[in-house]
Amino acid sequence: MTSLSDTERRAWLRLARTQNVGPVTFAQLIGRFGSASAALKEVPRMVKRGGGDELRIPSEDDAARELAGLAKIGGRMIASCEAEFPHGLAAVEPPPPLLSVLGHVTLLQRETVAVVGARNASALGRKFANTMARDLSDAGLVVASGLARGIDAAAHEGALAGGTVAVVAGGVDVVYPPENAALHERLRTEGCIVSEMGLGVQPQARHFPRRNRIISGLSRGVVIVEASEGSGSLITANFALEQGREIFAVPGSPLDPRAKGTNRLIREGATLTESAEDVLAMLRPMLGGHFHDPGKGGPGGPANGAGAEAEADQIRGRVEEALGPAPVEVDELVRICGASPQAVMIILLEMELAGRITRHPGNRVSWA
Repeated sequence: MTSLSDTERRAWLRLARTQNVGPVTFAQLIGRFGSASAALKEVPRMVKRGGGDELRIPSEDDAARELAGLAKIGGRMIASCEAEFPHGLAAVEPPPPLLSVLGHVTLLQRETVAVVGARNASALGRKFANTMARDLSDAGLVVASGLARGIDAAAHEGALAGGTVAVVAGGVDVVYPPENAALHERLRTEGCIVSEMGLGVQPQARHFPRRNRIISGLSRGVVIVEASEGSGSLITANFALEQGREIFAVPGSPLDPRAKGTNRLIREGATLTESAEDVLAMLRPMLGGHFHDPGKGGPGGPANGAGAEAEADQIRGRVEEALGPAPVEVDELVRICGASPQAVMIILLEMELAGRITRHPGNRVSWA
C-alpha cells in the first residue's frame, strides 16, 4: 500500500473529479500513466484524439479548497491505494478512487455487515432492523447502511454503541433527509460517515447506485429487511452478488408490497433471516480473516503504450464502426476488430473521456 504525498493527493482528487472520469476510467488512467499527476498531463491530448472538446478538470486551488474544507469539519480523504482504505472496498473492481470520511476512520478496518431496507418501512420492520443491528454490533461487527429514513436509520441507531458506518449519496457534510439531522450529528461523533461525493454536493438520483455499491463493497454480507420490487435495497443486493458477498433476506407477508423483493431474494437463494444468529452462523467461518488486498487502484509503473497507441491509430475506424447504440462487450470488440486488447482499451478510454461512449455493467460499451 502507498501513502500519497500532499501533491499527489490533490492530483488524485483533480483526476477523480474530472469530467467523464469514473472509477473504471480512473483506474485505467493510473494503470496506463503510473500516477494521477502524469495522467492529468495526458488527458487533454487523449480527449482530442478521442474526438472531443476540452474537458473540465478541477484546478489545484479547487482541490486544495476541498481538502481544506474537509479538514475544517474534522474529516479527511482516503485514497484506494492507502492502508486505511477499507480492505473489502479495495478488492472491488474497480474501487472508488477516493473516500471522504467524517468520524472514526478505524471503523472502516473492522468486519462489516450491511443492514438496509425500505424508506417507508413498517413499525415492525424498523424494530427488527434496530434489534438486528444491535445484536450484530454486540457480536463485534460494524453495521453499514445508507442513512436514509426507515430501515437505514433504525439500523444505525441500533448499532451506534458498537460501531456503525453511514454511506451517503451527497457530501459528508450534507444532512439528508432533514429529519436525520440529529442522527447525522451522532454519526459524526460516535460512528463514521463516508462518501465519494465532494463537500456540499446535494444527493441526486444518479448518486444512489454509487452509494449502494460502496455499502455492499464494505460488507461481508447484506441484510435486506424490507424491499419492494425495483427498490434501491435490491440494487444493493445485486451489487453484493456481483461482489461475491452473502445475501440475507427477512421474509414478510405476501400481502405487503415491501416484502415482495425480500421474498423473491429468498426464492432465488438468499439466506432466510429471522435473527442475527442466522447471519452470524453463515459468516462465523469467515470472520477470523481479512480481505486479500490485490493492490489495485494504486500508483504503479507506467505502461509501455507506444506500440499499443500506434496500433490504436490504425484500428480506430474499425472500433467506431463496430460500436452502436446497443451495448457490446469489450472482449467482443477486440475480437471483431482483430486487434490487441491494449489498443482497443486506449481507443475506448479516449472516446470515454471525450464523452462519446457510455459504459454499462458487464464490461460493455455503447455510443453515448
